[in-house]
Amino acid sequence: MTLLRIHVPDSPGAIFTGSAADNSLAAPAQQCQWALINEPRETVAGSGKLTDLPRGIERVQLVLPAAQVLIVRASVPASARRRAGSLLAFAVEERIVGEPDANQVSWLGSSGDEDVLSITDKQELGRWQQALADVGIHIDEVHCETLLLPVRNNEWSIAWNGSEGFVRSGEFEGGATDCGDRESPPLLLRLMLKEAAARGATPASIALYMTEQNEPPNIAAWQRELGVNLHIAGIWDWRTAPSDAGISLVQQQRRWQFVSGAAKRLKPAAWILGAALALHAVALLANWTLLANEQRALRLQMESRFRAAFPDAVAVADPALQMRRKLAEARHDAGISDDGDFLPMIEHLSAAAGELPVGTLQIVSYESGRMTLEFAAGQGTAAQRIAARLIESGLIVDTSPASSPATAITLTVRTS
Repeated sequence: MTLLRIHVPDSPGAIFTGSAADNSLAAPAQQCQWALINEPRETVAGSGKLTDLPRGIERVQLVLPAAQVLIVRASVPASARRRAGSLLAFAVEERIVGEPDANQVSWLGSSGDEDVLSITDKQELGRWQQALADVGIHIDEVHCETLLLPVRNNEWSIAWNGSEGFVRSGEFEGGATDCGDRESPPLLLRLMLKEAAARGATPASIALYMTEQNEPPNIAAWQRELGVNLHIAGIWDWRTAPSDAGISLVQQQRRWQFVSGAAKRLKPAAWILGAALALHAVALLANWTLLANEQRALRLQMESRFRAAFPDAVAVADPALQMRRKLAEARHDAGISDDGDFLPMIEHLSAAAGELPVGTLQIVSYESGRMTLEFAAGQGTAAQRIAARLIESGLIVDTSPASSPATAITLTVRTS
């Protein structure tokens, strides 16, 4: 995955000049530094106008300088850890200047029994997001260069340019230092070591990374001042930090980045699924239309044959039923019994119920081609068995189940 990393200048006051249409935001300067990372290929670095930034990048990071991010320890409720906003801001209200709502506070993780929070200027962050959005670039993650610095277990790391720098003291912790020189380490670094010693978390060593081609400090003099072993780890640059380094300061945007990436990957499958559903809908509509036409044609054919056989019929509502009734009338006129007469139906019933114990079938009644069978209460199994046999013989059986164990079961038998 290709990553575009955009670095915010160290002096936030110089980033924005002039005025914008929205009075709450100032217009951004036209210059910025960036790095295009496409591992394992070589990183491409550059600087220039915002309008000249690479486009169509899958993942965009905004990197804030260490001096613009304050990382503190606090204790917050577990339910508030995954939220960024006023709830976390009020948890560190005594650590910040100004109104809590003016700061972007995010939960980074836990260190021992305490939580680690990052604090940034919400308005400055909003200005950068708006400025990049105006040129068509959406920020997926917000990082601090402090947490991009490599760190090892039981070892701190410091990035140093010859006069100042920043320290990473853990997976989620670190901060900018004050000034120092070749013979004296920054005072803030000494205070951080003193605080770590009070917690029993003094590092075994400190790795020193130079951020510029300057002369490194006097390691022996720094070790005497700090009381901790130091070693030079080489040159470090935010442009060459691995794409998976650090942790996003805006957790919500980081989660949405996964969703956005997943949506891009699933887009072809969504198109295929949509096309398949559309084809399925068209096939269902075509099949329904075909069946409806066939049903209409069969009804017209049945009606035509009925009228041909019985031209005196006034109306034809159900040609199949009317044909069966006319056939029954013709049989009766010729002295032939019909399947819906009492005798044929009682014969079917006798064949089906011949094995029933005495008293199981209590009432048998017949009227207009319908025979009603009433079984004794609790004879549901026998009634079902008789109904199945009658259906096998070509009759139609309607069952009225018992509403209670003491209620009789009724079967209505008919030919049509």
